[in-house]
Amino acid sequence: MTDQISIAVAQIAPVVGDIDGNVARIRDARREAAAAGADLVVFCELVVAGYPPEDLVQKPSFQRACRDAVLALAADTADGGPALIVGAPWKDGDSLYNAAFVLHAGEIVATRYKMRLPNYGVFDEPRRFTPGPAFPEPVDLNGVRLGLMVCEDMWLPGAGEALQKAGAEIFIVPHGSPFRETSLAERADAARERVRQTGLPLIFINQLAGQDEVLFEGAGFIMDRAGEIVFRAPQFIEGVFLTRWRRDGKHWICEDGPRAQWVDGAEMTYRAVTMAVRDYVNKNRFKGVIIGLSGGVDSALTAAMAVDALGADRVRCVMMASRYTSRESLEDAGACAALLGVDYRSISIEPGVAAFDEMLAPIFGNLDKDTTEENIQSRLRGVILMALSNKFGDMVLTTGNKSEMSVGYATLYGDMNGGYNPLKDIYKTDVFALCRWRNENHAVDLKGPSGGVIPERIIIKPPSAELREDQKDEDNLPPYDILDPILEMLVEKEMAVSEIVAEGYDEAVVRRIEHLLYVAEYKRRQAAPGPKVTAVNFGRDRRYPITHGWRD
Repeated sequence: MTDQISIAVAQIAPVVGDIDGNVARIRDARREAAAAGADLVVFCELVVAGYPPEDLVQKPSFQRACRDAVLALAADTADGGPALIVGAPWKDGDSLYNAAFVLHAGEIVATRYKMRLPNYGVFDEPRRFTPGPAFPEPVDLNGVRLGLMVCEDMWLPGAGEALQKAGAEIFIVPHGSPFRETSLAERADAARERVRQTGLPLIFINQLAGQDEVLFEGAGFIMDRAGEIVFRAPQFIEGVFLTRWRRDGKHWICEDGPRAQWVDGAEMTYRAVTMAVRDYVNKNRFKGVIIGLSGGVDSALTAAMAVDALGADRVRCVMMASRYTSRESLEDAGACAALLGVDYRSISIEPGVAAFDEMLAPIFGNLDKDTTEENIQSRLRGVILMALSNKFGDMVLTTGNKSEMSVGYATLYGDMNGGYNPLKDIYKTDVFALCRWRNENHAVDLKGPSGGVIPERIIIKPPSAELREDQKDEDNLPPYDILDPILEMLVEKEMAVSEIVAEGYDEAVVRRIEHLLYVAEYKRRQAAPGPKVTAVNFGRDRRYPITHGWRD
């Protein structure tokens, strides 16, 4: 029976579907861990395939490639180096499982199938996987009995206690736990409950990646048998972190490991979104991004995030002015571009507006101008951005925030044009907070310049689409400090109109916002993807029908 073990927590960024690349990342991490003296290296859920693989996992050739990769990694461990715990989809008979494997001495020495398959929010694993058998035995590795719980199994009542009664000494939880504003506390609470029930320490390993709309910020941890976190992996940064353990009587104690400082609030959200932009652009092999820089706060924040994600040399910004564009907006857009150091151009849309007026005059006749003409301006800007995207190979980032997307304050095929929307799940009031944070702070994983990059006037001036004279957002919408709480209660909390009114809001306003929310569903179905940061985002979480007659 051994009295010491060194366990490396490998917080890496697997790419969905890049099996060869993921195997290379696992091997690199193993070499680094071996050099540090590790006996065991643990990885996140489905690290071989990348997570979540969605329906790709149902492709037989993909399943075979994952199997071959696991066998190859098992063969690697014949070199006498550290054992591995890795995850992969695994076909067993007619069933496909979300599996974790212990690889040691050239073999697969244990296989454990995920028992609890989540089917809520961004998850629909029962569509693809079969639940594993209940409460498998611990795995003996060189005299240390490891209790494996794959992801949601940590939340399964009785799972930890069953492993403890069967002789487990340390829990190991490979996870693919998505980022959201409350995720750090939720994970720690679930882990602490398992520790409280069993008196066993727990290792939680999470992946690091932006995967389309779903984000994973890392932040793995180790919790001792008293429920205290004694090791913290950083957020948003890859690394292989060695922890040293010793046996103290019947119990194992983690006595050495780094403790990163976790961040929350605006910094956590900002860094999560920049990671999402970086991974979406790089993994999909775009040269860079292009942004319509209007002089408003949304496009300024989007540009700052893009520069922080990719570097200024991969960001193009374009001001597309019309007769309604104010002098202040022209100045502010130019100042923001200069602070960020991006390529900046200005194109007038007036010739295009005049051409459309001439083309449509025989049909429109003497009809009054309305939102039709406003939307033509927005769509002209969308055409210009897509033309530049096609010509130079840069992806368009769209800039609409969650408040606007909720109530349909956006133009299809206009300002909604783009391949990715960093602000899709960020309310307008939070946009202002993120601008403030970025002007006052910086972080090691951000590539943009430190200091203020968003001019103060952009943040404090009244928001406006500038599609007609003297236009303000509040001409059409309640003030954002009223709109956003109502939307949060309707979207995230699914509260009834009567419940929101009981909170002190005007019933007519609430009913109008509810109506706008429902009728804008068809727009949201055609919107670019964007990172999930709140409890309920549009797309993966909230799946309402376009056609329905319900009103509260």
